[in-house]
Amino acid sequence: MNDDVKQLWGEELAWINDDDLRDKTAKTWEMALEKSVLTVQDLNTIPFTLLVPNLKVTFMAHKRAVVNIAKDCGDQMNKFFTTDLPVDMDVLISGAILADVGKMLEYVLDTDGKAIQGAYGQYIRHPFSGVSLAEQCGIPAEVCHIIATHAGEGDMVKRSTEAYVVHHADFMTFLPFKSRLKL
Repeated sequence: MNDDVKQLWGEELAWINDDDLRDKTAKTWEMALEKSVLTVQDLNTIPFTLLVPNLKVTFMAHKRAVVNIAKDCGDQMNKFFTTDLPVDMDVLISGAILADVGKMLEYVLDTDGKAIQGAYGQYIRHPFSGVSLAEQCGIPAEVCHIIATHAGEGDMVKRSTEAYVVHHADFMTFLPFKSRLKL
């Protein structure tokens, strides 16, 4: 794992027990950063979504929240639904870490350093580019499924339990910024 990926995901990657899956998850982020104009510094400063004007929450703050919420949820589901609805924690955590990896190809910076959707991203949104990156690194289908279905595109297919958890962790930390009751 290179220093950039360690800086971004060191703690969360350590939660993946399967060495091979952990390495492939890190490799996917390495490849994405190599292909991207975005840097680690950019990820710690750009907003996590382009859909909310003047958003101050950074890409990495959102991503870490999603991964932590998904992990906590998976732990609780395994506690209460042990045999009836088991959650594969390695798949869940890898999927949560990789859900937005495709944004490395979707986003570019304009002349003012502001994140915008680039030409590539206008054709291929991050769930698709994320799956492509992950498959190139040998990520298994059950994790690619999470990447593919975490956003609105996933509303057209059945989701695995792990994909539901990541989807809801993502949207519960997005929708209140986009549309919430303000008293």
